[in-house]
Amino acid sequence: MVRLDNIGLDYGPPGGGGHTVLSDISFALPQGGFSWLLGPSGAGKSSLLRLLMLAARPSRGHLEILGADIARARRGALPGLRRRIGVVFQDFRLLDHLSAFDNVALPLRLAGRPEGQVRADVAEMLHWVGLFERAEARPAELSGGEQQRLAISRAVIARPALLLADEPTGNLDDAQAERLMQLLHELNRLGTSVIVATHNEALVARHPAAALRLHHGRLAQAAPA
Repeated sequence: MVRLDNIGLDYGPPGGGGHTVLSDISFALPQGGFSWLLGPSGAGKSSLLRLLMLAARPSRGHLEILGADIARARRGALPGLRRRIGVVFQDFRLLDHLSAFDNVALPLRLAGRPEGQVRADVAEMLHWVGLFERAEARPAELSGGEQQRLAISRAVIARPALLLADEPTGNLDDAQAERLMQLLHELNRLGTSVIVATHNEALVARHPAAALRLHHGRLAQAAPA
């Protein structure tokens, strides 16, 4: 599912003067797994997620995502791979001018799905996350927990093979965070591989799972919890 061998990532001009944010990262994650990505702010979690969501390419090393060698993959193949990866951001990144329904429907419409199928799939998803009665609400009319559930719905409506969540509980209270974790575990049970980046150690303790821990851009832990 995911394999990294001696991955490094530099920001800045090639040939010198750049800043190294990841060094010598090696690990493999199985299909259908659930993993935590841990470390304090500045440890490199967001940079690693950028590599996994194919928003950046490594400066060195070997990266394999969903069976594809990213260094050798044709540029034209990357959009298809990205469509198999769902991403949930801490700041939600919902479109304020669209209703909850249309935010979730957007990935399917961009993919050219028939509107009848779009409406059926989105209605089912909103029922599943408990937001069907809020389908016509705009994001600003929703609570933080509702917005995060909506962001997850949009990320998984196209049934991704891999879901990446970047600090998804950072803006939620404990009750909302627990409900979110139940959704993520249910997605994982249905076959989606899930990686959740967090610095919330209490949340990790309540939901033991395999953990990758970064420290100053290097992997300090890559073993089952």
